[in-house]
Amino acid sequence: MSSAAVSSHLVPESQERTEHVMAAVLWINEPLNSMLKDRNPCDQLQIDDILSTFFKDRCLEEKEVRDRERPEVIPSSSPPQTKDKKIINKGKKSIVEKPFPAVEPQKPVLQGSLAVGSVSLAVAKTGAQIQGIHLYEYIAALRNQEPPAQFHIPVSLVTLLSCGKTSPGKLNLLEEVILIPKVGQQVKQIITMALEVQKEMMRIMKTLTNGGASEAFVCDSGALAVSHERAEQPLDLIAEACTNLGVPLGTQIHLALNCAAHELLDPSKGKYEVATGVLKSPDELVDLYQTLISKYPAVVALIDPFRQEDGDQWEKLSSMIGNSCSLLSDVSYKSQGPPLPGVRGHILKHINETTVSDLIHMTSEQQGSVLMGTTCSEPCSEDSLSDIAVGLGLHYVKLGGLSGAERMTKYNRLISIEEELAQQGILVFKEKHPPPLFPDNPHKHSGTEGARSGLEEHSSHLIQTDL
Repeated sequence: MSSAAVSSHLVPESQERTEHVMAAVLWINEPLNSMLKDRNPCDQLQIDDILSTFFKDRCLEEKEVRDRERPEVIPSSSPPQTKDKKIINKGKKSIVEKPFPAVEPQKPVLQGSLAVGSVSLAVAKTGAQIQGIHLYEYIAALRNQEPPAQFHIPVSLVTLLSCGKTSPGKLNLLEEVILIPKVGQQVKQIITMALEVQKEMMRIMKTLTNGGASEAFVCDSGALAVSHERAEQPLDLIAEACTNLGVPLGTQIHLALNCAAHELLDPSKGKYEVATGVLKSPDELVDLYQTLISKYPAVVALIDPFRQEDGDQWEKLSSMIGNSCSLLSDVSYKSQGPPLPGVRGHILKHINETTVSDLIHMTSEQQGSVLMGTTCSEPCSEDSLSDIAVGLGLHYVKLGGLSGAERMTKYNRLISIEEELAQQGILVFKEKHPPPLFPDNPHKHSGTEGARSGLEEHSSHLIQTDL
């Protein structure tokens, strides 16, 4: 069991994470050890059901403790004041401000929950070892009720830049700028191309030819963290690097922006702090995204452009740019919420209490519009994520940047699986049948705006084969 590990949104090397890990070890050594003793490791569904039931019971116990410790609230005798709307008079005009949706409290992470996902993965690895097959084959057999005759390798989405709150500079909005490669390439080809783009970006930053990019370092996601003030600057940097390398941005490769907007909200003001001191309302953020996508047509996906509660803005942005750019949602933050309007796909993460059976169920429900991703603070060098993505039959996998052993272990495992499948003659490519995650008819962008911001128009032929 000690060889299994799952990612977590907890900060690495923090006291909080240490406490969670210690609690998980206690769960494994004591109650779970007794509950799973003499169970058949090949009965994944039954064991995962035991793990999930155990976790739900612990959650109920924790809730009862919190309810007992919660101070009693004495109701006020005065009638409540409604704050649904504000009317601001300006001469003859009156502006009705729509109430800002309440910020839903974040669900607390139960200490010890890491044990559930870790034990489930350990059991799956044990079952695969008993049957003498690879983990990806074992998971594929669980998903399809029998081993599939052919496999395909998920397209690797590579994080090029990080401009989030932990990066230098004032820009907070873009937690990740992600490279989406052409469908049908081998993993080695994708990594080689991404490395060349990354090296060229480093060269540009060192020569300070792109204003505002004076600082850079490798962050936890394995990508370059760059000092920028505006959302256009990192996109200009990538465009300049691609132009210098002769790589057609907008045809050969495309981009996805992980906005992680839920981390930028200032609840007291009801606005998003897209850069230090720069606040945008949800409607203003819609306009910002529309401007970016119009100026940079190579951007074909936005991940979490708003928090989950801003349903109106999800729908509004989707209606404005839905034919040219996909909206994706990270289901690891609020998987129990209602479907968001305009969302084309979801990002699935194996974290905390998520069992292998949960992953199989969730991917089956989403009909292939799912990509597997890592957390930005991924501390684990476990390579099972690559096996899971292949076994689940996903079209895309997001493994982070290309720096650090934690990331490259996963990329190397994906390369090994690809080589094994090719040698056995059971590897297929999805060139003729592109996955449904990205738009089929992205918009044309008329005109260019220089080497940095003037990206090449989308080619309809390449969109059909690439996306």
